[in-house]
Amino acid sequence: MEEKGFFASLFDLSFTEFVTTRLVPVLFVLSIVVAAIYTLFLVFAGFKGGVITGIGALVLSPLLFILMVIGARVYSELVIVVFRIAENTRTLAEQKQSNNQ
Repeated sequence: MEEKGFFASLFDLSFTEFVTTRLVPVLFVLSIVVAAIYTLFLVFAGFKGGVITGIGALVLSPLLFILMVIGARVYSELVIVVFRIAENTRTLAEQKQSNNQ
């Protein structure tokens, strides 16, 4: 089966091509950007609340950032795995069907 372009797959009403596997890297990068913005906001809010709170936020925010990125990566990999399982299952079903004919 030949792979369609992104927009051809996007408007494919038979859903024979998956678009999600192409979007996951973009969504992962967006989640890193959101995690960075959230972390910066946390640091600024910490310093607004006081010097001690700001230093605490400054120390803990990198750990929070790493945890958010790890969570986004794990979720992204889970999504990819589910779609790869679906693609491989379809391939096996097509092979079995062609062997039965």
